[in-house]
Amino acid sequence: MPNSSHLKVAIVGCGNIAGPYAKSLASYPETEFVGVSDVARDRAEALAEVHGVTVFDSLDSILEDPSIDLVVNLTVHHAHYRVSTRCLEAGKHVYSEKPMATRYSEAKALVELAERKGLRLGCSPFTFLGEAQQTAWKWLRDNKLGTVRLAYAEVNWGRIESWHPAPEAFYQVGPLYDVGVYPLTVLTTIFGPAKRVSSYGRVIYPDRVSMDGTAFQVNTPDFVTSTIELASGCLVRLTTDFYVSNKTRQTGIEFHGDLGSLHLESWHDPDTRVFHAPFGEGYSEVPLLKEAGKMQWGLGVLDMTQAILNDEEPHVTGAQAAHVVEILEAISTSIGHDASVEVTSEFKTPKPLAWSN
Repeated sequence: MPNSSHLKVAIVGCGNIAGPYAKSLASYPETEFVGVSDVARDRAEALAEVHGVTVFDSLDSILEDPSIDLVVNLTVHHAHYRVSTRCLEAGKHVYSEKPMATRYSEAKALVELAERKGLRLGCSPFTFLGEAQQTAWKWLRDNKLGTVRLAYAEVNWGRIESWHPAPEAFYQVGPLYDVGVYPLTVLTTIFGPAKRVSSYGRVIYPDRVSMDGTAFQVNTPDFVTSTIELASGCLVRLTTDFYVSNKTRQTGIEFHGDLGSLHLESWHDPDTRVFHAPFGEGYSEVPLLKEAGKMQWGLGVLDMTQAILNDEEPHVTGAQAAHVVEILEAISTSIGHDASVEVTSEFKTPKPLAWSN
Protein backbone atom coordinates (compact mmCIF):
# COMPACT_ATOMS: atom_id res chain seq x y z
CA MET A 1 0.00 0.00 0.00
CA PRO A 2 1.30 3.51 -0.80
CA ASN A 3 2.27 5.96 1.88
CA SER A 4 -0.77 7.99 2.91
CA SER A 5 0.88 11.30 1.99
CA HIS A 6 2.83 10.47 -1.16
CA LEU A 7 3.70 7.82 -3.75
CA LYS A 8 7.17 6.59 -4.66
CA VAL A 9 7.70 7.11 -8.38
CA ALA A 10 10.28 5.82 -10.88
CA ILE A 11 10.85 6.84 -14.50
CA VAL A 12 11.52 4.33 -17.28
CA GLY A 13 13.05 5.93 -20.37
CA CYS A 14 15.48 8.84 -20.00
CA GLY A 15 15.24 10.62 -23.35
CA ASN A 16 14.73 14.34 -23.94
CA ILE A 17 11.42 14.61 -22.10
CA ALA A 18 12.57 12.79 -18.97
CA GLY A 19 14.43 15.82 -17.62
CA PRO A 20 11.34 18.09 -17.52
CA TYR A 21 9.28 15.24 -16.03
CA ALA A 22 11.87 14.59 -13.34
CA LYS A 23 12.06 18.28 -12.44
CA SER A 24 8.28 18.39 -11.90
CA LEU A 25 8.09 15.12 -9.98
CA ALA A 26 10.90 16.16 -7.65
CA SER A 27 8.97 19.34 -6.77
CA TYR A 28 5.62 17.81 -5.76
CA PRO A 29 5.13 16.74 -2.12
CA GLU A 30 2.77 13.98 -3.33
CA THR A 31 5.44 12.30 -5.50
CA GLU A 32 8.72 11.01 -4.09
CA PHE A 33 10.95 10.65 -7.15
CA VAL A 34 13.21 7.70 -6.32
CA GLY A 35 14.83 6.31 -9.45
CA VAL A 36 15.32 5.93 -13.19
CA SER A 37 16.12 3.28 -15.76
CA ASP A 38 17.02 3.33 -19.45
CA VAL A 39 18.40 0.88 -21.99
CA ALA A 40 21.26 3.38 -22.38
CA ARG A 41 22.65 3.43 -18.84
CA ASP A 42 24.62 6.64 -19.38
CA ARG A 43 21.38 8.56 -19.94
CA ALA A 44 19.90 7.15 -16.74
CA GLU A 45 23.06 7.99 -14.80
CA ALA A 46 23.06 11.58 -16.06
CA LEU A 47 19.45 12.15 -14.99
CA ALA A 48 19.95 10.36 -11.67
CA GLU A 49 22.95 12.54 -10.84
CA VAL A 50 20.90 15.73 -11.28
CA HIS A 51 18.26 14.58 -8.80
CA GLY A 52 20.24 12.30 -6.51
CA VAL A 53 18.12 9.23 -7.23
CA THR A 54 18.84 5.53 -7.83
CA VAL A 55 19.81 4.12 -11.22
CA PHE A 56 17.98 0.82 -11.68
CA ASP A 57 19.71 -1.72 -13.89
CA SER A 58 16.55 -2.60 -15.78
CA LEU A 59 12.79 -2.39 -15.83
CA ASP A 60 12.78 -5.71 -13.99
CA SER A 61 14.71 -4.20 -11.08
CA ILE A 62 12.11 -1.44 -10.76
CA LEU A 63 9.23 -3.90 -10.88
CA GLU A 64 10.88 -6.11 -8.26
CA ASP A 65 11.14 -3.19 -5.81
CA PRO A 66 8.04 -3.38 -3.57
CA SER A 67 8.46 0.21 -2.38
CA ILE A 68 7.79 1.72 -5.81
CA ASP A 69 4.12 2.60 -6.28
CA LEU A 70 3.99 4.20 -9.71
CA VAL A 71 6.01 3.95 -12.92
CA VAL A 72 6.18 6.80 -15.43
CA ASN A 73 6.64 5.28 -18.88
CA LEU A 74 8.69 7.64 -21.06
CA THR A 75 10.01 5.04 -23.50
CA VAL A 76 9.73 5.40 -27.29
CA HIS A 77 6.25 5.29 -28.84
CA HIS A 78 6.31 1.66 -29.97
CA ALA A 79 7.44 0.43 -26.54
CA HIS A 80 4.64 2.06 -24.54
CA TYR A 81 2.26 -0.91 -24.68
CA ARG A 82 4.87 -3.53 -23.78
CA VAL A 83 6.37 -1.54 -20.91
CA SER A 84 3.01 -0.46 -19.45
CA THR A 85 1.72 -4.04 -19.62
CA ARG A 86 4.69 -5.34 -17.65
CA CYS A 87 4.31 -2.62 -15.03
CA LEU A 88 0.61 -3.28 -14.53
CA GLU A 89 1.19 -7.03 -14.34
CA ALA A 90 3.75 -6.34 -11.60
CA GLY A 91 1.15 -4.42 -9.59
CA LYS A 92 2.39 -0.88 -10.29
CA HIS A 93 0.24 2.11 -11.17
CA VAL A 94 1.27 3.48 -14.58
CA TYR A 95 1.39 6.88 -16.19
CA SER A 96 2.50 6.80 -19.84
CA GLU A 97 3.59 9.36 -22.36
CA LYS A 98 1.42 9.51 -25.47
CA PRO A 99 0.19 7.62 -27.30
CA MET A 100 -0.76 4.93 -24.80
CA ALA A 101 -0.31 2.35 -27.57
CA THR A 102 -0.08 2.41 -31.35
CA ARG A 103 -3.06 0.05 -31.78
CA TYR A 104 -6.50 0.41 -30.25
CA SER A 105 -6.64 -3.30 -29.34
CA GLU A 106 -3.51 -2.78 -27.23
CA ALA A 107 -4.79 0.41 -25.60
CA LYS A 108 -8.07 -1.32 -24.75
CA ALA A 109 -6.16 -4.27 -23.30
CA LEU A 110 -4.20 -1.93 -21.03
CA VAL A 111 -7.39 -0.31 -19.70
CA GLU A 112 -8.91 -3.74 -19.03
CA LEU A 113 -5.73 -5.01 -17.35
CA ALA A 114 -5.59 -1.99 -15.03
CA GLU A 115 -9.25 -2.51 -14.10
CA ARG A 116 -8.69 -6.21 -13.35
CA LYS A 117 -5.68 -5.44 -11.19
CA GLY A 118 -7.35 -2.55 -9.34
CA LEU A 119 -4.65 -0.14 -10.55
CA ARG A 120 -4.68 3.37 -12.00
CA LEU A 121 -3.64 3.97 -15.57
CA GLY A 122 -3.06 7.47 -16.90
CA CYS A 123 -1.63 8.87 -20.10
CA SER A 124 -0.65 12.18 -21.65
CA PRO A 125 -1.71 14.57 -22.99
CA PHE A 126 -2.75 16.36 -19.82
CA THR A 127 -2.70 19.84 -21.36
CA PHE A 128 -6.47 20.31 -21.03
CA LEU A 129 -5.68 20.93 -17.35
CA GLY A 130 -3.91 24.18 -18.31
CA GLU A 131 -5.25 27.58 -17.30
CA ALA A 132 -5.84 28.74 -20.88
CA GLN A 133 -7.50 25.48 -21.91
CA GLN A 134 -9.78 25.50 -18.85
CA THR A 135 -10.65 29.15 -19.58
CA ALA A 136 -11.70 28.32 -23.13
CA TRP A 137 -13.75 25.36 -21.88
CA LYS A 138 -15.51 27.62 -19.37
CA TRP A 139 -16.56 30.00 -22.16
CA LEU A 140 -17.98 27.08 -24.11
CA ARG A 141 -19.80 25.67 -21.06
CA ASP A 142 -21.31 29.11 -20.45
CA ASN A 143 -22.75 28.99 -24.00
CA LYS A 144 -21.12 32.27 -25.00
CA LEU A 145 -20.69 30.98 -28.55
CA GLY A 146 -24.14 29.40 -28.76
CA THR A 147 -24.12 25.98 -30.39
CA VAL A 148 -20.57 25.15 -31.49
CA ARG A 149 -20.76 23.43 -34.86
CA LEU A 150 -17.15 23.59 -36.12
CA ALA A 151 -13.67 23.40 -34.62
CA TYR A 152 -10.43 23.84 -36.55
CA ALA A 153 -7.39 22.23 -34.91
CA GLU A 154 -3.92 22.97 -36.29
CA VAL A 155 -0.83 20.88 -35.51
CA ASN A 156 2.02 22.35 -37.54
CA TRP A 157 4.92 20.84 -35.59
CA GLY A 158 7.88 21.69 -37.77
CA ARG A 159 10.69 19.32 -38.71
CA ILE A 160 11.75 17.08 -35.84
CA GLU A 161 15.27 16.69 -37.21
CA SER A 162 15.85 20.42 -36.69
CA TRP A 163 15.87 20.06 -32.89
CA HIS A 164 15.83 16.38 -31.82
CA PRO A 165 19.04 14.29 -32.02
CA ALA A 166 17.11 11.07 -32.78
CA PRO A 167 14.17 12.01 -35.01
CA GLU A 168 13.57 8.66 -36.72
CA ALA A 169 11.26 7.29 -33.99
CA PHE A 170 8.97 10.31 -34.40
CA TYR A 171 8.73 9.81 -38.16
CA GLN A 172 7.98 6.12 -37.72
CA VAL A 173 4.73 6.96 -35.93
CA GLY A 174 4.15 10.26 -37.75
CA PRO A 175 2.69 13.59 -36.59
CA LEU A 176 -0.80 12.19 -36.14
CA TYR A 177 0.22 9.76 -33.37
CA ASP A 178 2.91 11.98 -31.88
CA VAL A 179 1.15 15.35 -31.64
CA GLY A 180 -2.35 14.96 -33.11
CA VAL A 181 -3.22 13.45 -29.73
CA TYR A 182 -3.02 16.90 -28.08
CA PRO A 183 -5.97 18.68 -29.72
CA LEU A 184 -7.91 15.42 -29.91
CA THR A 185 -7.67 15.10 -26.13
CA VAL A 186 -8.75 18.73 -25.60
CA LEU A 187 -11.66 18.37 -28.02
CA THR A 188 -12.93 15.05 -26.65
CA THR A 189 -12.65 16.45 -23.13
CA ILE A 190 -14.93 19.34 -24.10
CA PHE A 191 -17.32 17.68 -26.56
CA GLY A 192 -17.16 13.97 -25.73
CA PRO A 193 -16.22 11.00 -27.90
CA ALA A 194 -15.76 10.87 -31.65
CA LYS A 195 -18.09 8.83 -33.83
CA ARG A 196 -16.67 8.91 -37.37
CA VAL A 197 -13.62 10.13 -39.29
CA SER A 198 -12.73 10.79 -42.90
CA SER A 199 -9.08 11.47 -43.68
CA TYR A 200 -6.31 12.03 -46.20
CA GLY A 201 -2.58 11.71 -45.69
CA ARG A 202 0.68 11.44 -47.61
CA VAL A 203 4.43 11.81 -47.30
CA ILE A 204 5.17 15.30 -48.61
CA TYR A 205 8.87 15.61 -47.68
CA PRO A 206 10.41 12.12 -47.75
CA ASP A 207 14.15 12.85 -47.75
CA ARG A 208 15.35 14.09 -44.35
CA VAL A 209 18.74 14.68 -42.73
CA SER A 210 19.34 14.42 -38.97
CA MET A 211 21.38 16.91 -36.94
CA ASP A 212 24.51 14.75 -37.26
CA GLY A 213 24.19 14.68 -41.05
CA THR A 214 22.66 11.21 -41.36
CA ALA A 215 20.14 10.90 -44.19
CA PHE A 216 16.92 9.00 -43.56
CA GLN A 217 13.69 8.31 -45.42
CA VAL A 218 10.16 9.08 -44.23
CA ASN A 219 7.56 6.39 -45.05
CA THR A 220 4.71 7.25 -42.63
CA PRO A 221 2.54 10.21 -43.76
CA ASP A 222 4.10 13.44 -42.52
CA PHE A 223 0.92 15.34 -43.44
CA VAL A 224 -2.59 14.27 -42.42
CA THR A 225 -5.87 16.13 -42.55
CA SER A 226 -9.08 14.71 -41.08
CA THR A 227 -12.74 15.54 -40.58
CA ILE A 228 -13.94 14.13 -37.27
CA GLU A 229 -17.59 13.90 -36.25
CA LEU A 230 -18.03 14.19 -32.48
CA ALA A 231 -20.97 12.77 -30.55
CA SER A 232 -22.05 16.30 -29.63
CA GLY A 233 -22.60 17.10 -33.32
CA CYS A 234 -19.53 19.33 -33.61
CA LEU A 235 -17.36 18.72 -36.67
CA VAL A 236 -13.59 18.96 -36.31
CA ARG A 237 -11.07 19.65 -39.03
CA LEU A 238 -7.70 18.40 -37.78
CA THR A 239 -4.44 19.07 -39.63
CA THR A 240 -1.14 17.54 -38.49
CA ASP A 241 2.28 17.69 -40.11
CA PHE A 242 6.02 17.48 -39.56
CA TYR A 243 6.72 20.07 -42.25
CA VAL A 244 5.27 23.53 -41.56
CA SER A 245 7.08 25.56 -38.91
CA ASN A 246 5.26 25.91 -35.61
CA LYS A 247 5.81 29.66 -35.99
CA THR A 248 2.99 29.68 -38.54
CA ARG A 249 -0.07 31.83 -37.87
CA GLN A 250 -2.24 28.72 -38.12
CA THR A 251 -2.09 27.54 -34.52
CA GLY A 252 -4.17 26.06 -31.74
CA ILE A 253 -7.91 25.44 -31.91
CA GLU A 254 -10.65 27.68 -33.26
CA PHE A 255 -14.18 27.06 -31.97
CA HIS A 256 -16.97 28.40 -34.18
CA GLY A 257 -20.54 28.72 -32.91
CA ASP A 258 -23.79 30.37 -33.87
CA LEU A 259 -22.97 33.49 -31.83
CA GLY A 260 -19.27 33.81 -32.51
CA SER A 261 -15.82 32.28 -32.32
CA LEU A 262 -13.12 31.51 -29.76
CA HIS A 263 -9.44 31.01 -30.55
CA LEU A 264 -7.23 29.05 -28.16
CA GLU A 265 -3.79 29.93 -29.53
CA SER A 266 -2.17 26.70 -28.28
CA TRP A 267 -3.56 23.30 -27.32
CA HIS A 268 -0.23 22.72 -25.57
CA ASP A 269 0.82 25.72 -23.48
CA PRO A 270 -1.08 26.59 -20.26
CA ASP A 271 -0.13 30.28 -20.52
CA THR A 272 -1.26 30.78 -24.11
CA ARG A 273 -3.77 33.47 -25.10
CA VAL A 274 -7.50 33.07 -25.69
CA PHE A 275 -9.45 35.37 -28.02
CA HIS A 276 -13.20 35.84 -28.55
CA ALA A 277 -15.07 37.37 -31.48
CA PRO A 278 -18.84 37.87 -31.71
CA PHE A 279 -20.03 36.73 -35.13
CA GLY A 280 -18.90 39.17 -37.83
CA GLU A 281 -16.69 41.20 -35.48
CA GLY A 282 -13.00 41.32 -34.57
CA TYR A 283 -11.24 39.33 -31.88
CA SER A 284 -10.45 40.62 -28.38
CA GLU A 285 -8.39 38.85 -25.73
CA VAL A 286 -10.14 36.93 -22.96
CA PRO A 287 -8.60 37.16 -19.44
CA LEU A 288 -7.55 33.77 -18.09
CA LEU A 289 -9.52 32.52 -15.11
CA LYS A 290 -6.30 31.99 -13.19
CA GLU A 291 -2.73 33.20 -13.53
CA ALA A 292 -0.83 30.69 -15.65
CA GLY A 293 2.71 29.45 -15.32
CA LYS A 294 4.86 27.50 -17.75
CA MET A 295 4.35 23.85 -18.63
CA GLN A 296 4.67 21.37 -15.75
CA TRP A 297 5.39 18.06 -17.44
CA GLY A 298 4.53 16.05 -14.35
CA LEU A 299 1.06 17.58 -14.00
CA GLY A 300 -0.73 14.48 -15.32
CA VAL A 301 1.24 12.28 -12.93
CA LEU A 302 0.33 14.63 -10.09
CA ASP A 303 -3.35 14.49 -11.08
CA MET A 304 -3.31 10.68 -10.99
CA THR A 305 -1.29 10.58 -7.75
CA GLN A 306 -3.71 12.89 -5.96
CA ALA A 307 -6.61 10.74 -7.17
CA ILE A 308 -4.95 7.60 -5.79
CA LEU A 309 -4.14 9.21 -2.44
CA ASN A 310 -7.62 10.71 -2.06
CA ASP A 311 -9.52 7.78 -3.62
CA GLU A 312 -10.99 10.08 -6.29
CA GLU A 313 -11.50 9.97 -10.04
CA PRO A 314 -8.52 11.41 -11.93
CA HIS A 315 -9.04 13.90 -14.74
CA VAL A 316 -6.42 12.23 -16.94
CA THR A 317 -7.51 8.65 -17.65
CA GLY A 318 -6.46 5.62 -19.61
CA ALA A 319 -9.98 5.20 -20.97
CA GLN A 320 -9.88 8.58 -22.72
CA ALA A 321 -6.35 7.90 -23.97
CA ALA A 322 -7.55 4.59 -25.43
CA HIS A 323 -10.43 6.36 -27.17
CA VAL A 324 -7.96 8.80 -28.71
CA VAL A 325 -5.88 5.85 -29.95
CA GLU A 326 -9.02 4.46 -31.62
CA ILE A 327 -9.50 7.83 -33.34
CA LEU A 328 -5.88 7.73 -34.55
CA GLU A 329 -6.31 4.18 -35.82
CA ALA A 330 -9.58 5.09 -37.56
CA ILE A 331 -7.84 8.02 -39.28
CA SER A 332 -5.05 5.75 -40.48
CA THR A 333 -7.59 3.21 -41.73
CA SER A 334 -9.53 5.96 -43.50
CA ILE A 335 -6.36 7.07 -45.29
CA GLY A 336 -5.53 3.52 -46.35
CA HIS A 337 -9.02 2.73 -47.64
CA ASP A 338 -10.09 6.19 -48.84
CA ALA A 339 -13.32 5.87 -46.85
CA SER A 340 -14.95 7.14 -43.66
CA VAL A 341 -14.47 4.95 -40.57
CA GLU A 342 -16.59 4.65 -37.44
CA VAL A 343 -15.25 5.07 -33.89
CA THR A 344 -17.12 2.96 -31.34
CA SER A 345 -15.44 3.31 -27.93
CA GLU A 346 -16.74 5.49 -25.10
CA PHE A 347 -15.19 7.04 -22.00
CA LYS A 348 -16.31 9.07 -19.03
CA THR A 349 -15.53 12.70 -19.83
CA PRO A 350 -13.45 14.45 -17.16
CA LYS A 351 -14.88 17.19 -15.01
CA PRO A 352 -13.53 20.75 -15.20
CA LEU A 353 -11.05 21.67 -12.50
CA ALA A 354 -12.70 23.07 -9.38
CA TRP A 355 -11.27 26.58 -9.82
CA SER A 356 -12.70 26.89 -13.34
CA ASN A 357 -16.36 26.32 -12.43
